[in-house]
Amino acid sequence: MKNIAITKTVQDSLVPNAVLADLMEGNERFTNNNMEAVDHAALVEQTTTGQYPKAVILSCIDSRVPVEIVFDQAIGDVFVARVAGNFENVDILGSMEYSCKVAGSKLVFVLGHESCGAVKAACDGVELGNITALLDNILPAVKASSETVKGEANSSNKDFVAATVANNVKLTIDRIREKSPILKEMEANGEIQIVGGVYMLSTGKVELL
Repeated sequence: MKNIAITKTVQDSLVPNAVLADLMEGNERFTNNNMEAVDHAALVEQTTTGQYPKAVILSCIDSRVPVEIVFDQAIGDVFVARVAGNFENVDILGSMEYSCKVAGSKLVFVLGHESCGAVKAACDGVELGNITALLDNILPAVKASSETVKGEANSSNKDFVAATVANNVKLTIDRIREKSPILKEMEANGEIQIVGGVYMLSTGKVELL
């Protein structure tokens, strides 16, 4: 049973590769329906005065991708930033910088997911209220897919959508490095890793990119 929260001493001892492995092992437990039992009350009590998460995960808002659950993580384990389409903006970059530079996290994980509604909407050029500006962030991934994927460049083409989901994760990682000198330097120094993956709705598996 998980009943001991991450402490500063434990967090300091972690290295990025080990944190990534831990998340992927958690996802394997999730897909095997063999998740750890958790003493939530104990973790609530232990984290009241502080937190030392090992990673920050940027994901979509999709209700079918509950981040802590799919990685089998508990209270105090991970920071989670969520926005439709799992792209970065200045607020999310600041949140990531806080997570890593201030709070000591060792990993930045950009998590896209299969059949993402925001990606499909961007592929179809949807325009609706504030959604229009949100989808603009995904259009570079749409453009990248249109240069390599055969067939129609819209949501009716499953291969096009899948490629755009992956391209969106990859381009988001590129922009994180470009727009955050803090995170780029930390990665260059081996203090953190910046990685990406896609959650498969059909299997529950996270596939690293």
